[in-house]
Amino acid sequence: MANIVYIGASLDGFIADKNNRIDWLHEIPNPAGLDLGFADFMARIDAIIMGRNTFETIQGFDCEWPYKKPVFVLSNTLKTVPKSIADKVSLVRGELTDIVEQLAQLGYQNLYIDGGKTIQSFLQQDLIDELIITTIPILLGGGVPLFTELNAPLKFKHVNAIRYLDYVVKNHYIRER
Repeated sequence: MANIVYIGASLDGFIADKNNRIDWLHEIPNPAGLDLGFADFMARIDAIIMGRNTFETIQGFDCEWPYKKPVFVLSNTLKTVPKSIADKVSLVRGELTDIVEQLAQLGYQNLYIDGGKTIQSFLQQDLIDELIITTIPILLGGGVPLFTELNAPLKFKHVNAIRYLDYVVKNHYIRER
C-alpha cells in the first residue's frame, strides 16, 4: 500500500502561480506530445484522492473528465458532484487516516494524492510514501507552495531522476521509515 504524490513544481517550489493558475506548466516545448511518464504512473495506482480546489480546477478544463480511476474528493463544503461524473467521483470527509483505511478496505491500495493542501495535510500526518516531482525550469516568485511547515522532519531516499525534453527533471523519492 502506498500514498503517492505525482506533481509538477516550479524551481522555487510552487505548484500554482500567485493567481492560482497552472498554465505555466504547459509552456514547455513538447513537439512529440510526450506524457512524461504519467500513463505509466497511472497504471500503478488504484484511485485518486484530491482536494476540492484541485477538483474544481480540473472541472474547469475544456475537456471530458480526464481520469479513468475512481476519484475521491476531500471536501467539507461540497455536497454533490455533477451528475455527468457522479459514477467517477465521490466526496469524502473525515480524518485522513480513516479515509485511507476505508479505501484500503475497498481494495484501493495505491493512492495518487493530488492538490496542494491535500498533499500538505498528508505530509503533516506522515502519510506520504513516495514523492514524484517534476521540476519545471521557471521561477514564479510566489504562489501556492508544494511544501509547508511540518510537525517533524520527514526523510526520503532519492531513487531516480529522469530528464525530459532537455527542460524538465522528474525526481522520484521514497519515504525512509
